[in-house]
Amino acid sequence: MSGFSRLLRHPAGLFGLIVVAVLLVAAGVSLVWTPHDPVFTDSTRRWLAPTWEYPFGTDNSGRDIFSLILAGSRVTVLVAVGSALGAGIVGLLLAAFGALTRRWVRESVAVLIDVLIAFPTLLIAMLLAAAWGGSLLVVIVAVSISFGVNIARVTRPEIRTVLAADYVLAARASGIGSWGILRHHVLPNIAPIVIVQLSWGMALAVLAEAGLSYLGYGAPADTPSWGRLLSELQTYIGIQPLSVFWPGAVITVTVLGLNLLGDGLRDVTDPTLSEPATSAGGNA
Repeated sequence: MSGFSRLLRHPAGLFGLIVVAVLLVAAGVSLVWTPHDPVFTDSTRRWLAPTWEYPFGTDNSGRDIFSLILAGSRVTVLVAVGSALGAGIVGLLLAAFGALTRRWVRESVAVLIDVLIAFPTLLIAMLLAAAWGGSLLVVIVAVSISFGVNIARVTRPEIRTVLAADYVLAARASGIGSWGILRHHVLPNIAPIVIVQLSWGMALAVLAEAGLSYLGYGAPADTPSWGRLLSELQTYIGIQPLSVFWPGAVITVTVLGLNLLGDGLRDVTDPTLSEPATSAGGNA
């Protein structure tokens, strides 16, 4: 049975796949269509209750909340994918330098990883925002650094294990250099671990973007964002409590789906977590 088929049979993995598929479809659709202009304000339709025309109702400015959430999915996908790519590059570079270079470089990288892993993502993002201003790029860079260090910490021991394998020692003896070994032997072996880590990193990126936008450090004011929408609506929770539920719900479900997708990928790619084979022997 292929890995994808096993993932479809995994309840958590299947739920995560569905959430990711819905998110991607929403982001793609919002590029060409939303039920209403997400930034258009109309004081005559403030705080409308959910209807067929406005499935999630309207906010204090008369904007359609469903259209805002649909448009905000673009920011979520951009941050999640950008952060995953950045974290993968940072993590693999640190792990490679921490396993393939001279001893003093390896020790320096280990110290750097220990130092950076102590800084939470939001703190890194706020430091970057204080220097260069709040933007989506700041969020992506902050998550790339924060979670890239975590990927390096997880993959560095795996790289060293692969480097100690007999076939790698034979490759070295045949004259293949360190970076050739990394490309042909190490990366294919650690790819499943990296993919799982990146799935969890995307969940962290979604949560970080929402939190930073909520604090005013994320997406620009004229860009629909789930975190910014939540920040704007929570002021009016006493007037229209249901309006706050929608952005909070989509953030929660998206983060949960990405985390469960990571759990499913881990279960189907780790042989130690697979179901044990049925014993061929009879009952004692």
